[in-house]
Amino acid sequence: MSLHARPRTRPRPAPRSVRPVPAAWLALLAAPLAASANSPVLILPDMAGSLGVPTATATWLVTVFAWAIAVGTPLMASLLRRRGLGTTLRLGAALIVAGTAVVALAPWLPLAMAGRAAQAVGGAGLVTVAMSLAGSVRRMGLITAGFGMLGAVGPLLGSLIADAVSWRASLAVGLVALLALPAVTRRAELSAPSPSVPFDGRGATLLALTATALVLIPRYPLPAVAASLLTGALLALHVRARPTGFVPAALLRTRAFVLSAALACAFATSYFTLLFTVPQLLRDRTGWTTATIGTGQLVALLVGSALSMALAAASARLGRPRVLTLLLTVGVLAPLTALLTPWAPLLLLVATLAVFTTSAGQATLAVYATQGLPADQRPTAIGLFNLCYQLGGAFGPAIAALITLGA
Repeated sequence: MSLHARPRTRPRPAPRSVRPVPAAWLALLAAPLAASANSPVLILPDMAGSLGVPTATATWLVTVFAWAIAVGTPLMASLLRRRGLGTTLRLGAALIVAGTAVVALAPWLPLAMAGRAAQAVGGAGLVTVAMSLAGSVRRMGLITAGFGMLGAVGPLLGSLIADAVSWRASLAVGLVALLALPAVTRRAELSAPSPSVPFDGRGATLLALTATALVLIPRYPLPAVAASLLTGALLALHVRARPTGFVPAALLRTRAFVLSAALACAFATSYFTLLFTVPQLLRDRTGWTTATIGTGQLVALLVGSALSMALAAASARLGRPRVLTLLLTVGVLAPLTALLTPWAPLLLLVATLAVFTTSAGQATLAVYATQGLPADQRPTAIGLFNLCYQLGGAFGPAIAALITLGA
C-alpha cells in the first residue's frame, strides 16, 4: 500500500450548534398549565350545573387534573431521560390537544375528567422539559414566577371566558403553551440519549399507585391511608431490590433532595388550599361580587408572583439558610393569617403570601434538589420533585372542598 493511500471514511456531521433557550420561552412552555389548573376556581357551580352534578362533585375535575400531573410528571421525566426532548415535546403537545378536544365535547363528568387528565399529563411533560432546560435559580425563578402569574390570572380568566363563551372554552387555555414549541425545538438538543438500563415498569406502576392513594386521602381517609401504606411499602421493597430503577435509591438518600421535595409539597398544599378557600371565605364574609373577588385575588397573586421572582433573582446573594428561613416564615404566616384574621379583605394578603412561598419555593428548592446530581439523574430528580409539588396541588383542592363545600 502506498504511504499516501489512506482509507476513505465518511466525515462525521458537525454537531448541531445548540443555543440556550431564552427563559421567556421556557416560561411560556410551562406556565399555561397553571392557568389551566386554576381556571375552574370561580366557575365550579357553572361546570356542575352543566354536567348535572353537585358543586362538590365537580371538584373532581380539579382533583383529577392535579392527580394526573402528579402521576404524569415522573413518567414524562422518565420519557425525557430515555427518549429525549423531541419525543417528550411531541407527546405532551398531542395529549394537550386530544384532552382539550375531549373536554370540549364531553357530556358526562367521567369523560370530562379523562380529558382533563390527558391535558394534565401533556402539560406535565412540557413543564418537565422547561425545568430541565432552566439550569439556574434565576431562570427557574422566571419559569415559576410565570407559573404563578398565569396561575393567578387563571381564576379570573376562566370566569371571563366562561361568561363570554362557555366553561369548556375556559379549560382550553393550556393550548397557549404550544406557541412556545417552535422556539424551543429550534434551540434545544432534541436527540434521544441512549438508555443505559431497561425501563422499570414495576417501579413506575407502584409509584403511580402510591401517588393515587395519597391524592385520595382527603376524600377517603381510611381506605386511602391503608392503600398508600401498602403501596408505599411495596415501592420501598422494590427500590431496595432495584436501586437504580424508576425511583433511584441514591436519590432518596440525598438529604437536599428529600428536604426540598418535602417542603415543596407542604408549600403547594397550603397554597392550593388557600387558593380555593379564600374566594369562598370572601363570598361568605363580604358582599363582593364574583368579579370583584376574582380581580382582588388576581392582583394579590400577581404581587406575590412578582415578589417570588425577585427572591429567586436574589437567592444566590442571600444564601441558602436565609432563603429557607424566609420561605418557612412566610409559609407559616399565610395559613395562620387566614385562620385568625378578623378583617375579611386581609385574606387577599393571605393569597399574596401563599403564592410567594410556593413560587419562590419551587424555583429555589428545585435547583437545591438537583444540584450536585449527575446529569443523567436530573430529569428523574425533577420529575420526582414535581411529583411532590403536584401532590400538594391535589391535596389542596380536596382539603378546600372539605372546608368550604362540606364535601
